[in-house]
Amino acid sequence: MTDSPRDRILHTAARLLAEGGRDAVTTRAVSADAGVQPQTIYRQFGDMRGLLAAVASLGFATYLESKRAQETEGDPVARLRVGWDTHVEFGLANPALYTLMYGDPRPDAEFPAAREGRDILRGMVQQLAAAGRLRLGVDAAAAMIHAAGVGVVLALIADPGSPAELSASVREAILAAIVAPEAAPGNGHGGVTGLEVVATRAIGLKAVLPDAHGKLTPGESALFAELLDRLS
Repeated sequence: MTDSPRDRILHTAARLLAEGGRDAVTTRAVSADAGVQPQTIYRQFGDMRGLLAAVASLGFATYLESKRAQETEGDPVARLRVGWDTHVEFGLANPALYTLMYGDPRPDAEFPAAREGRDILRGMVQQLAAAGRLRLGVDAAAAMIHAAGVGVVLALIADPGSPAELSASVREAILAAIVAPEAAPGNGHGGVTGLEVVATRAIGLKAVLPDAHGKLTPGESALFAELLDRLS
């Protein structure tokens, strides 16, 4: 920890949050423990919500370090499972911080690290689409995974007595809804109908369409994307 007033305030607030929840992060407690005057908090962070937002951003940064460390090669379904489990483990290890980050959403004041986390998830789903394994659009699938993951963590935080297998059960239900079986080699579809194969391949082709930048005009790209949407 550095000796700057801002860092002392920030790390003190993070510690108080972890130890006593959101109600423990008061101007009096933070200023006393950090060894600063109350006005210093407001000068550095604007108000207590600004301080809590900074604490949440610090928590997201810690979380994103683990997300960035995940392998980007290999089975895209396995990567999604690892990403889900990492998310749940982080939330359960940091319940007060997680509730702060996800329990009071403000669309007009989203933390930058939260957007990066969603971008990482979307990238994982896009890799699944490029592999021809996605049943629906990238954005819809990413939204489903995100909503289900946050819901599971908040439910487990609210009720620690929930079944131990709840997270894995919801994870597998979501994957079953969005992941298509692998087509068999050759002409076989491995139990997948012909229309499903067309749909998943259309979704996959749309996922990699940006890679064709410069090969198609904007109008051609838009028309091609519309046709792929229809096929999917």
